[in-house]
Amino acid sequence: MDIAIIIVSYRTAELVIGAVRSIAAERASPEIRIRVVVVDNASGDAPAICAAVAANGWSDWVRLVIAPRNGGFGYGNNLGIAHARAQAEPSYIYLLNPDAQVRPGAIAGLVRFLETHPDAGIAGSGIDNSDGSEWPIAFRFPSLLSEIESGLRFGPVSRVLRRWTVAQRMGSSPQRVDWVCGASMMIRPAALAAVGGFDENYFLYFEETDLCQRAARAGFQTWYVPDSRVMHIRGQSTGVTDMTLGPRRLPAYWFESRRRYFATRFGTGGGIAIDVIALLANSLGTLKEVALGRRRGVVPHFLRDLLRFSVLWKRNRSLPPVRCLRV
Repeated sequence: MDIAIIIVSYRTAELVIGAVRSIAAERASPEIRIRVVVVDNASGDAPAICAAVAANGWSDWVRLVIAPRNGGFGYGNNLGIAHARAQAEPSYIYLLNPDAQVRPGAIAGLVRFLETHPDAGIAGSGIDNSDGSEWPIAFRFPSLLSEIESGLRFGPVSRVLRRWTVAQRMGSSPQRVDWVCGASMMIRPAALAAVGGFDENYFLYFEETDLCQRAARAGFQTWYVPDSRVMHIRGQSTGVTDMTLGPRRLPAYWFESRRRYFATRFGTGGGIAIDVIALLANSLGTLKEVALGRRRGVVPHFLRDLLRFSVLWKRNRSLPPVRCLRV
């Protein structure tokens, strides 16, 4: 089995080197042949990565591609996939974050699962935190009800709406889910052909949600496979999800990606309704946190930014068609 691994780097050269080093140990598996395409997303990481490839003798199976621009996570992965396919059509495409490292057997475990589950188009690993603790989370597709739950952050409401909460705690067995973390995601070539790769209109965030949603529409299932383990240092690529830093103002591209996801999935009218409900729910949720003396737990300027980037405004309703790799 020929596995093409794509790693997109943006000012994460040292993390990429650690990720590739973890992959090197997996090349001894007789089940799979591994090759890696590292994409430097126009960040200047190339010299350090190139030096590490040469110093460690990885040049026969690691290829470095320098992107002409920083087009975001989806763009970088599409570019890496195109270069991998130009070498030879792989049996599977495996996407690995630069701030992730595979545990022994992680890659082969995903291959075995997809080989025995032909309806599965995408499979994601179980995640370990850098301190060794488990992060047993996969996801449901965001919806109007999930926006109410996440906005209010109120125990009784969350219990009533638990079937629609985006993040769901997983068990120790493989389970079909809506979408999985893009830090470790293996894709069947047929699923990739059906959806055309990532939508490059998403600069960062919601791109793997959108990919899995389009794959589901094309008839391909997504599965969480906890036997495949990957260590993920959360937030190291962007800092946005680094829990040690406390709540931080979310970047504009997060809101732009959110707007695109809801408006393209539910239409402009549905996107407007979701934004109105989200603004109301988050307003009530913020008032509750302030009243309880937990203002420091509130994401700065969230309501202001949510309104600013909302599809409520006519200027925000121009949504380009899906732009992605065609395979």
